[in-house]
Amino acid sequence: MQVIYKITYPNGKIYIGQDRTDSINYFGSASNDLIEKDFTRDQKSDFTIRKEIIWESEASSIEELNRIEVMFIEKFQSNDPDIGYNRRPKFKK
Repeated sequence: MQVIYKITYPNGKIYIGQDRTDSINYFGSASNDLIEKDFTRDQKSDFTIRKEIIWESEASSIEELNRIEVMFIEKFQSNDPDIGYNRRPKFKK
């Protein structure tokens, strides 16, 4: 199963990603540096994130998976630094 997921952090910012294995323990590759800047040391000591599967397919191609991931990034605007942690595609104001 291939999935597109949305991660929501305690500050409300989001990250959209894909997982070709549907691993329950995979939380994407958002930039650690970007996320860390948004939280204090105390906030990092008790940290909960939410992972939601927003799309899934048993037979999509890698090209389709990539296209749908970008579609959701743009739909949720998770590439807008004020909203999320995706940095590609580049956000256009």
